[in-house]
Amino acid sequence: MQADVAGIRRSLEVLCEAGQVVELRALEVVTPKYPRPHTVSGYFNDHDLLAQQVPLLDKAKGIYLTLNPVNEALLARAMNRLRAVSDRDALSADSDILARRWLPIDVDPVRPSGISSTNAEHEAAAGRIQEIREALQDMGWPTPVAADSGNGGHLLYRVDLPNDEATRELLRRVLEALAFRFDDAVVTLDQKVFNAARIWKLYGTVACKGDNTPSRPHRPSRLVEVPDLCHVVDQGMLHALVASLPKPPAQPTTRQEHRGTPFDVEEWIADHMPGDLLGPRPWQGGRRWIFRVCPWNADHRNRSAFIV
Repeated sequence: MQADVAGIRRSLEVLCEAGQVVELRALEVVTPKYPRPHTVSGYFNDHDLLAQQVPLLDKAKGIYLTLNPVNEALLARAMNRLRAVSDRDALSADSDILARRWLPIDVDPVRPSGISSTNAEHEAAAGRIQEIREALQDMGWPTPVAADSGNGGHLLYRVDLPNDEATRELLRRVLEALAFRFDDAVVTLDQKVFNAARIWKLYGTVACKGDNTPSRPHRPSRLVEVPDLCHVVDQGMLHALVASLPKPPAQPTTRQEHRGTPFDVEEWIADHMPGDLLGPRPWQGGRRWIFRVCPWNADHRNRSAFIV
């Protein structure tokens, strides 16, 4: 399965400003010259030339780019060209990023590592992405860029934030809040994609985890929906989502002796709560249950109610 050069060009138009320096990075590339799997990297401000280079990497496990603008000085590492890199070669670091332009949300089905998703798993991730999008829309968030990673689903929300520690912590907590509501035993949200130099799937390329089998096929990544205008998410909306996280339970400072009949929380919840309740799942050393529909307001169908 070949890369879709037109789709790659469209992705670059959507995700990058004209002339923005981006790093293209391909993992586990195999070529006749370098038969052992290796990483390939290059820095581009000519996005058309970048798109032309991608088909040369058709044996890569995955092809990615930096979402946020990279320091122009890094062009000197490999300007508008690809190079094989070793463990000693520098790649984009968080300190090389000029500003934050995207909040990425990555949802994947739970499965063994290193393999593609089944069609059912792929569809479950797509469904969860839609749930997240609708929940954020209910909170006033703008329409995001929606994409198919090949194995799961992506949402990209436009932000306009500095690359500093406060932004890093804010975006980390945003992802934590979303994972609290939307993770379960079938689908999880990647909470590690908050760092500034995070590389992201280049849409139009193929996701090639493991062997291409009938039950777990390799699929192309692609843009699913792009709004006419990507409105910036207001910082107040980000903070409001973080504020929805419950505070971690306080730990007792002294050992307390329990007297009387033991109380089984799980049994009580099973007996008294509505059937459409997800959990329990581990959280902060305890457990949490999520209501698909709020038991106090049936109009709230966005997993906003919970028990911890």
